Formats: sequence, C-alpha cells, structure tokens
Amino acid sequence: MEERKVVKLKKDEFAVREYIKESIGKGKISRVRVEYTPVGEKIVVSTNKPGLVIGRGGEKIAELTDVLKRRFKLENPHIEIDEIQKSEFDAQIMADEIALSLEKKGPLKFKVIAYRTLQRIMGAGALGAEIRLGGKLPSARAKSWLFTQGYLKKTGDSAKVVDKAQSIAQTKPGTIGVKVSILSPYAKLNDRIIINEQMIQKLKDSSANIVDEMIDKTKKKLRSKK
Repeated sequence: MEERKVVKLKKDEFAVREYIKESIGKGKISRVRVEYTPVGEKIVVSTNKPGLVIGRGGEKIAELTDVLKRRFKLENPHIEIDEIQKSEFDAQIMADEIALSLEKKGPLKFKVIAYRTLQRIMGAGALGAEIRLGGKLPSARAKSWLFTQGYLKKTGDSAKVVDKAQSIAQTKPGTIGVKVSILSPYAKLNDRIIINEQMIQKLKDSSANIVDEMIDKTKKKLRSKK
C-alpha cells in the first residue's frame, strides 16, 4: 500500500509540474519543485521572467492557484517564485530557447542558433558548455550534431555538478531533440585547483622546506662518514 501511495504521489507531482510548465509556456520556466509543509503544499517555480509568471497584480498566480485546488485537489497550494539571476547558466532555459529559435527560424539555421547560444553561455563566464542537436538537420536523414566549448566533466563526482536539460522543437521537417549541459563558474569542483598568490606562496614555502631538509640530510651523512 505504501508503494502505491508513493507512486501516486510522484505521478501527481509530475502532472502538477507539467501543467504549470505548459500553462506558463516554454522558455519561461526552468523547473518546478513541490514541497509539503504543515500548512499546505509549497510549489517553487524557478524562472528568469518572474513578471510574466506573476502577471499584473498577481492575477496569473491567483488563476494557477485556483486550478491547482480544483483540478489537482491540492488543499492549500502556495506558489513561490525563485528568480534565476543568470539564465545563461541554466541548462533548461537555454535548451528551451534553442528549441523556440528552431521552431521560429527553421532547422536550416541550426548551426547559427547553436553557436550563438554557446558563445552567449561562455561569454557569461561558464567553465564549459555542450549543445547536442538530434533530428533531420539539415538532410532528410536524422543526424546528431555536437557543439562544445570549455571544460566539461563527463564522469566522476565533478560530473554531478554539471547542469543538464533537454527540450523538443517541433519543426516542419520533423521533431528535433535538444540537449544542453552547462558547468557554472559557481559549481563546487573537488578536483579544481585555483592558482593565486596564496597558492604560489604555499608552493614556495613547501619547496624551501624540502630543500632545507635535503641539505640537513646531506650534512648528517657527511658527519657520519667523518
């Protein structure tokens, strides 16, 4: 019984997330998180366009809250906005923007769209980025294209901090899949070494200590021989 309840709960959460994304529109929302509190359900919407999500005087939030109560039977839903300060570091926002550009401009300009987005991400200060497009680009046969720049770890603990997302573009030739991976400069990398003045001074001190130890050992050997 507990397993069934968990499965139903996750299905309901997925339905809520998908409805909010569809109702607000592609390219405006990164992710939707559902949390449960003693006073009701807290729905956190991460977006780079909070004004469009909230609406004039909060009318869109009010409409969305009403639908969540009636359609999804939530007792006391409370919607919070988590504003994304740097959309260039958010993989979902970038993937949706690429998909929208492909739908608007057509798949023939996929290279221009991908390279411009990659330059925008790296220009904002990202450590690395990867854009993968799959579909009928530009021929009748489906093909995968890869655009990458910078440092992007694929395995190990460092790969867990890479923000990954995917989106779909519906074009006239067919469906195009979009995958984006971004390594933010704010990501914590355990194997990352920052060379600054403090690090250089530590290296100098340690090397000086090693030299002193070698000199002392050489002097002791010479004394023992005498």
